[in-house]
Amino acid sequence: MKPIQLPLGVRLRDDATFANFYPGANAAALGYVERLCSPAASWSDELIYLWGRSGTGRSHLLQAACLRVEERGEMAVYLPLGEVASYGPALLDGLEQSDLVCLDDLQAVAGDPVWEEALFHLFNRLRDSGRRLLLAADAAPRELPVRLADLQSRLSLALVFQLQPLSDEDKLRALQLRASRRGLNLPDDVGRFILTRGARSMSALFELLDQLDQASLQAQRKLTIPFLKETLGW
Repeated sequence: MKPIQLPLGVRLRDDATFANFYPGANAAALGYVERLCSPAASWSDELIYLWGRSGTGRSHLLQAACLRVEERGEMAVYLPLGEVASYGPALLDGLEQSDLVCLDDLQAVAGDPVWEEALFHLFNRLRDSGRRLLLAADAAPRELPVRLADLQSRLSLALVFQLQPLSDEDKLRALQLRASRRGLNLPDDVGRFILTRGARSMSALFELLDQLDQASLQAQRKLTIPFLKETLGW
């Protein structure tokens, strides 16, 4: 089966895979999300809700789940509600055809009565058809400004994980993991130099690694502190 095609500019990132996700303190969440993507999983097994501040990997895990399901030829849908809410809740129509539905940034529509009603009915349709649902937001379910009691009740059924930000040591290992998957060697001293000089968010750090990867390839040089200073002007 082909993935459901939505009339939006929503695309999964190729690098948003489970193999590319360094869990740090979030190993349990990663394990349960991977389990949700197994062929035998269904609504009756797991309804997972991930929450945490920006940069903790919520969107990465949701997109990785979709990619894993699509690799098996099943249907998956990823909706970043913060980006697509203006299209209206009609976006949710027919999503129960999908084997996995991933709704990101739930906080973007919480408190909107029309969206909440549509979400409640989608939850019911997914449950009735035995489909799987993965949710993410920047706050715990009880902290979302949800007005519809029936929707709040559905959210209370979820297995909830708070995603923790990576420590500096975890960030170093995450950078090294991403570098190794690109065929790059990132020594500890070079990685720590990046962490002391570069931006703190993982998205910015990964963008910096992309830049260094291209520069290293063009110059045919290894990643060293002198090379970083020369390339980045640090």
